[in-house]
Amino acid sequence: MTLRHLKIFVAVCDHKTITKASEALYIAQPSVSLAISELEEYYGVRLFDRISRKLYLTKAGEQVLGYARHITALFDEMEKGVKNAEASGIIRVGASVTIGTCLLPFYAQKFENTFPHLSLSATVENSDILEKMVLGNELDLALIEGIPHSDQLIVSPFLDDELLVICAKDNPLGHKKEVSAEELIREPLILREMGSGTRQLFDNAMMLHNLSVKPHWECISTQAILNAVMMNIGISVLPSRLVGSELKAGDLQKIPVKDLQLKRKFSIIYHKNKYLSAALQAFIELCREQTDPLA
Repeated sequence: MTLRHLKIFVAVCDHKTITKASEALYIAQPSVSLAISELEEYYGVRLFDRISRKLYLTKAGEQVLGYARHITALFDEMEKGVKNAEASGIIRVGASVTIGTCLLPFYAQKFENTFPHLSLSATVENSDILEKMVLGNELDLALIEGIPHSDQLIVSPFLDDELLVICAKDNPLGHKKEVSAEELIREPLILREMGSGTRQLFDNAMMLHNLSVKPHWECISTQAILNAVMMNIGISVLPSRLVGSELKAGDLQKIPVKDLQLKRKFSIIYHKNKYLSAALQAFIELCREQTDPLA
């Protein structure tokens, strides 16, 4: 088994067919098929199920792919001289919407002021997408709100957070002493999309009350949600960091909800096989050591 075998295997997974992989690699199709067969023979497992002339990764194939992506990426990094990351380089950081809005600009500024020879490339997406990007080595690490699903990730909590249930300033729910989860579910809910950490926490909290969530609106834009709530189209659940100024100005109200657990931790995630350069280690430490800029 060689690095060439792994690169061919990754290409087949990315392009979904032997034909397209061979074209991308400028290798004859029989050579690609032979490399896959040799990998399967070497490990004694089947990497693909071949059904109706299509390839489907097996569980063993998914496991090998996780390692193969990182082995080939490490080799590419070595070839590009990233061992000298202290001299120059880019780190690829992902952040969920809340963290990307409220915290990442602060972290990026502090990092680039401390390490002016390094650049930080940022991607802001929901937590599920960021997890997939880290697993695929499209990102070096990510700062997320939700709970990752893969055991291939290292998860390091770094900051406390809380969600608030909010409504318009003239909504009678905001004036009640306490509201039950059952009352909330009867209101028009304007929520983040599935896959976001905020939505995941709210859905899980409602499940503890044996309630299922059926949103009136689903939206990836926090500002769109805020505008809709302020116009009394419905109520929502958003991180306290994102609604502080609107609550202070009196444009929104916090709904006091009984027995609804909406506290969580923000976490740093990276692949367990990821080589942490000095630059990545420095960024992780910065996130852990900085106080909340919005506190």
